[in-house]
Amino acid sequence: MKKIGFLSFGHWNPEPGSPLQSAAEALTQSIELAVAAEGLGVDGAYFRVHHFAQQLASPFPLLAAVGARTSKIEIGTGVIDMRYENPLYMIEDAGAADLISGGRLQLGISRGSPEQVVDGWRYFGYGPGAGEEVADMARRHAEIFLEHLDGKGFAEPNPHPMFPNPQGLLRLEPHSPGLRKRIWWGSASNATAVWAAKMGMNLQSSTLKVDETGEPFHVQQAKQIHAFREAWADAGHDFEPRVSVSRSIFALINDKDRMYFGHSNERDQIGHIDNFRGIFGRGYADEPDRLVDALNKDEAIAAADTLLLTVPNMLGVDYNVHVLESILTHVAPALGWH
Repeated sequence: MKKIGFLSFGHWNPEPGSPLQSAAEALTQSIELAVAAEGLGVDGAYFRVHHFAQQLASPFPLLAAVGARTSKIEIGTGVIDMRYENPLYMIEDAGAADLISGGRLQLGISRGSPEQVVDGWRYFGYGPGAGEEVADMARRHAEIFLEHLDGKGFAEPNPHPMFPNPQGLLRLEPHSPGLRKRIWWGSASNATAVWAAKMGMNLQSSTLKVDETGEPFHVQQAKQIHAFREAWADAGHDFEPRVSVSRSIFALINDKDRMYFGHSNERDQIGHIDNFRGIFGRGYADEPDRLVDALNKDEAIAAADTLLLTVPNMLGVDYNVHVLESILTHVAPALGWH
């Protein structure tokens, strides 16, 4: 059995004719889609985070709202850019969202992708330390976040506080037990996947990866997953990790599906991003029987325990419910996923 979730980028565009005109619509429809997806039996509602863009940005109010409106579905991110984050403040936000949801938060964090502005994290008050690269800063923020997420006290209490303190050093509140095991690292390379394993984080592998061998994307991604699991076993953590991959997958059931996605690109793409050669995984769009055949050959999907379906959120809740239902009904059973 494979967990199946959706991943939304939360776009909106205030242009004439756009189906999603405002941030308010993007946020409220994200909540509505999560509620509807839970009703279908979808396992997870995940949201992308981008700053300085007409997309979802501050994840925790949205995650808390989804958690309050649902009861079973996992809620998560894919991913939060740690270059922009105050890790201690983030612990408080994540703890609150997790407690509101009853412990359903699956928090994806990472170094982040190219943003809309130059060095946008500087506007948030952050910058690399002496001798650090930007990626080092992101991992440093992540390490601070992980270090204090377990709830151990670390802060010296005020001898004359406003309210009585418990004995010993103080921790951040609210603390959510178990959240530490539900942190994921979004990795684009084998080396960062191994680092994530050593740090005790689950692995999120997206549709973009450093092109390390010239092989097809799904083959490289499967090798990345294997390297992660080997490093996890060597690290000796006390729980089993999870691994997710994301894909654009559309079952062409009706004329609207064929109009939107009948001409989707079905090849990996190569490009240069942030000074490295990247390989972008293909999308899948076809009649259900041919779609099943194609997906059955994807080695990375086979290796992962969780599949995140990227959804075209600007086409509205009803159509995205149709997209998810089509996969659950016509594709997942034939592949033994669900």
